[in-house]
Amino acid sequence: MIEAAQPSAPPPYPVRLEGHLERPSRWLWLVKWLLALPHYVVLVFLWVAFVLLSLVAFVALLFGGRYPRGIFEFNLGVLRWTWRVDFYAFGANGTDRYPPFTLADVPDYPARLDVAYPERQRHGLPLIGWWLLGIPQYLVAGIFAGGAGSIGWTAADQRWATPGFGGLIGLLVCVAVIVLLFRGEYPRSIFDLVLGLNRWVLRVGAYAALMTREYPPFRLDGGESDPGGVIIAPTISTPAVQTTSAAVSRSSSWGVGRVIAVVVASLTVLAGLAALFAGGTALVFDQTQRDASGYLMTHSTAYSTDTYALVSDSYRTGAAGDRMVVRDMLGTVRIRTESVQPVFVGIGPAAAVDSYLANVRREVATRFDANQTDFRLSNGGAPAVPPTARRFWAAQSLGSGAQTLSWSPRNGDWRIVVMNANGSAGVRAELAIGARFPHLLWIGIGVLGAGALLLLLGGGGIFAAVRSRGRAAA
Repeated sequence: MIEAAQPSAPPPYPVRLEGHLERPSRWLWLVKWLLALPHYVVLVFLWVAFVLLSLVAFVALLFGGRYPRGIFEFNLGVLRWTWRVDFYAFGANGTDRYPPFTLADVPDYPARLDVAYPERQRHGLPLIGWWLLGIPQYLVAGIFAGGAGSIGWTAADQRWATPGFGGLIGLLVCVAVIVLLFRGEYPRSIFDLVLGLNRWVLRVGAYAALMTREYPPFRLDGGESDPGGVIIAPTISTPAVQTTSAAVSRSSSWGVGRVIAVVVASLTVLAGLAALFAGGTALVFDQTQRDASGYLMTHSTAYSTDTYALVSDSYRTGAAGDRMVVRDMLGTVRIRTESVQPVFVGIGPAAAVDSYLANVRREVATRFDANQTDFRLSNGGAPAVPPTARRFWAAQSLGSGAQTLSWSPRNGDWRIVVMNANGSAGVRAELAIGARFPHLLWIGIGVLGAGALLLLLGGGGIFAAVRSRGRAAA
C-alpha cells in the first residue's frame, strides 16, 4: 500500500511577524487616525533615520560584508514600532490597546516582529544585483501596501510606503471595520488574510533594507502566528529556539536620548546633503549658464494673446529694511523681447498698473514662471491711451525685433506689462527674464561649506550613536 506524501511545512523565513486579534471596538476605528497621529509624527522622523542608516549599512555591506549591529537594532526597532501602529490602526485594526512609544520588543503587546540578525552577508557588486532581484517583490508589496500596510518599497516612484489608507490591505481592513461596525464582529477570514499580506510586505521591506539575505518567498502565510514559530520574549532563554535575533534583547537599550540623537543627526545629514546640492547647483549656474553679458537668463518663451495686454503677477521686492539686500542679491534685472511688430515692455508700480488697466481686457499671470496656460482673463475694453503716454514706468523698452530692458530693483510691489506700442489688441512676443546675481559664486561656496560641515556633524553623530551601541552589544 502506497501512502500519500504529507505536505512539508514551509521553511521558516528570518522575518517573523505575529498579530493576535483582540475583539476591537465597533466604533473606535473611526477616530484611530487621530489617536495614532502622535505615532505618525514620530515615525516620520524615525523613517528618515531608517533610510539614511540603511544607506550606511549598504556601504558597510558593500565593502565589509557585515551589517553594523547598532544600525540593525535601530532599523528593527523602527519596523517593530511601525508594525504595532499599523496593527492598532489601519494596517489591521486588530486591537484597541494603544501602541507603546518604544523601539524595543514588547512581549505582551498583540503585534510583534522579529528579524534574525544576518551573521554572514554578501558584499561587493553581487550585493547590488541581489537587491535588484527584489524589484518584482517590491512591485507586489507596493500593490498590497499602497499608501497603507506596513513597509514596502514602491519601485515605480522610489519611495517608502507609510501607514495610511490605500492598497489591498487598506481595502480589506475597510471592509472588515464596516462589518465590525454593523455586526460587532471582526471577520476572522479577512483578518487572517490581512496578516498574511502584512507579513509579505514586512518581509519585502526587511529584504529591501538589506536586513536579510534570504529572498522573500512568493507565499501568503496567513493567520496570527508566523510559520517560523512563536516569537520568544527576550527575557526567556530557550536553547531550542535560536532563530530569534539576539538583537531583540539588546534593542531595549536604544534609549530615548540615543534615538533622538540619531534622528537629529539624520536630519542634519539631510540638511547637509540639501546644502551641498544647492551650493553645487549655484556654482554650476554661475560658471556655465551666464550669457555674454554676465546675466543668468531663462529660456525664451513665446507668449500671445488676443487681448490688449499681458500682465505679470505682482512682485514684492522687499520692505524698506531689506531693500538693499534684494538689490544686492539680484543686481540688475534684464528682460529680453523678440517680436515682429513694435512691442512695449514696461515695469511699473502694481497700484499704478492696476489703475491704468482697470477697465482693459487683459490676461494676468498667476505665477512667476507662467506658461501660456497660466494666465487668467480680465474682461474690459481697449486702453484709453497707449502705454507710452503714461509716466509711472520705472523701466521700459519699445520696438520690434530684439529689445532689452534693464532695471535695478527698488522697494515696492511691481508688475511687468507687455502691450503693443499703439495699445491695440493681439500681443505677440518672445520673452526671457534674468538677473546678474553678482554674488552667486560666493554664495555657492558658502552654502557648500555649510553643507560639508552639516554632513560632517550629522555623520559624526550617527557614528557615535551606532558605535556606542556596538560597544554595548559587544
